Amino acid sequence: MRPLPVGEDALLVECASGEEAGALHAELLRRRSEGTLTGVTEIVPAARTVLLRGLTEPRRFATLLAQWDIPPMPPAMRETVEIPVRYDGPDLAEVASMWGVTTGEVARIHSQARFRVAFCGFAPGFGYLTGLPERYAVPRMATPRTAVPAGSVGLAGAYTGIYPRSSPGGWQLIGTTDAVLWDPAREPAALLAPGTPVRFVADGAL
Repeated sequence: MRPLPVGEDALLVECASGEEAGALHAELLRRRSEGTLTGVTEIVPAARTVLLRGLTEPRRFATLLAQWDIPPMPPAMRETVEIPVRYDGPDLAEVASMWGVTTGEVARIHSQARFRVAFCGFAPGFGYLTGLPERYAVPRMATPRTAVPAGSVGLAGAYTGIYPRSSPGGWQLIGTTDAVLWDPAREPAALLAPGTPVRFVADGAL
């Protein structure tokens, strides 16, 4: 891990992998919940970093952090969120070709995987989900779409994501869902949060 001070009260911790960042994020949440991580106002995970805000002495905390024994990422403590999906995306055939399987196999492989929200970003309610084996990673589109419909389920690199609202995007779209990812009237507003386990449930026969 490589801690980097950010401003007067923050620390950005660079990790060697997404798994290491996930383990650090889980350990920080655990320590905060038990009351041994005081003063921290915000913990924000990303692909391979974790940002901490509210530190009175970031450099001193970085020294202490180097002494922590951080266990591997624990099993998910949250309830699994099931998301119904219709595997009808415009890029389904292209993804099938890249995987070397049929479109039905893409749906089967994707719906049988067990996902976890690694981090959130891009738009309110958008979660970056890991869970597909590395061999199923696909590139982003060479030319992004100017508008991707809300509820589109897409793949990019090692991640699966769901567009919470219509927006430009370059992910390979394999399906659609009616799940509401972001609702300001709901508590919490975001359906997905870092660490949440997710399972896609195929809507209809594969």
